Parts: sequence; C-alpha cells; structure tokens
Amino acid sequence: MLISIPDLLSPDEVRQCRAALEAAPWTDGRRTAGHVAAHIKANRQLALDDPTGRRIGEHIVQALSRHPVFQSAALPARILPPRFNRYEGGEHYGFHIDNAIFQVPGTPERIRTDVSTTVFFSDPDEYEGGELVIQDTYGEQRVKLPAGHAVVYPGTSLHRVTPVTRGVRYGSFFWTQSLVRDDGRRALLLQQDVAIQRLIQAGADPETVAQLTGVYHNLLRMWSEP
Repeated sequence: MLISIPDLLSPDEVRQCRAALEAAPWTDGRRTAGHVAAHIKANRQLALDDPTGRRIGEHIVQALSRHPVFQSAALPARILPPRFNRYEGGEHYGFHIDNAIFQVPGTPERIRTDVSTTVFFSDPDEYEGGELVIQDTYGEQRVKLPAGHAVVYPGTSLHRVTPVTRGVRYGSFFWTQSLVRDDGRRALLLQQDVAIQRLIQAGADPETVAQLTGVYHNLLRMWSEP
C-alpha cells in the first residue's frame, strides 16, 4: 500500500525547514549504513543528534499526529525520530530493504519498521533524477513529490533513490511501528475507514454506520499488537 500525503507541511513551514537544512552540517551517509548498504549508498545525512534535525523532526511528527490520512493508513504505535538526507552530483542509493528493527538514539527502545515515510523538501523542478523507486505488487512505482508532501509505503518494500544529476534533493525519512504489523490488514482497515467516512458525508443511516464502525474496531482489536 503506497499512499501520498499532500501538504503535510505548509509552504511557510517548508521554507523555514529548507533554510535550516541548507545551513546544517552534512556527513557521509555511509556512516549509518550497514555492511551491505555501504556499497550501494552515496548521499549525505545529518548526524542523528544534530539539533536542526531534531527540531525539524519533532515538527514533522507533530504534523503527522494531526493528519487523518497518516493516522488511518499507518495506525502508528511509535515513530522513530525522523532522519534527513541530501543528494546531489550523481549521489544515489541502490535497491535495498530497510532494517527490520532500529534502536531509538540515546535509548534502549527499539522500533519495528512496519511503515516507511519520506517527506520531500525540494520541489521536482529543482533537481533532475532523485526519484524514489518502490517495488510493490503492482510493479515499480516512481515517486517525486512537491516539497512539503510525503509518501507512505510498507517497510518491507524493495526501494532505491535514482542518481541526482542536477540540483539538490533534500528529504526526511523515518519509520513507524504500527499497531497492525501486516500491511494487507492495514490496507483493509484503511479501505473500511474511508468507506465509513464517505457514508457519513453522504448522510447514510446512522445505525448502519454504527454497525460498520463496530466491525472496524473489532477487526482493529483482533489484529492490533501492544
């Protein structure tokens, strides 16, 4: 299940975040890569304890907490603090699947990476290349969204970032541990939630809506994990 979230951040928020990112210190992205990924990863990242990254990351998480589509699609239990990357001059990241488990920096807490999210901080016309390519059951999906938009997709997906041959691509990436581990079940719950909201907007019979809402919550109760 791949879902685009438009306007997660407003244009003013994007401008402020972008200015801070442009002034931030960037390091070799291979420092956070495992043994295999280090051979296919060529980009730059902010250090995990960078104050600029922490500040913008907190802002992103707050925006997600208010966004109904993300809440319905991801059913978040815990969100790993957002990380930030920068691509330019041919930098890229080859096909890979993200680690199943990440430790929250500075804590003993670990998060399972059920859901991946990328937030774009560069508009598509600012750079060439840099598409997020995701392989799913429907084939390859190529994603290149306006600044302030986000894409959400299963953490189990094979994906890559194509070489940036002109300009600079800024982005944030992070993972969510969902209340519902299985992507297929999350997709069914999202479909049902969307259908219920449409019925409400159409003025459907309240008793019918209540019954369907009850089925939704009983399925969530059955499938959710602590």
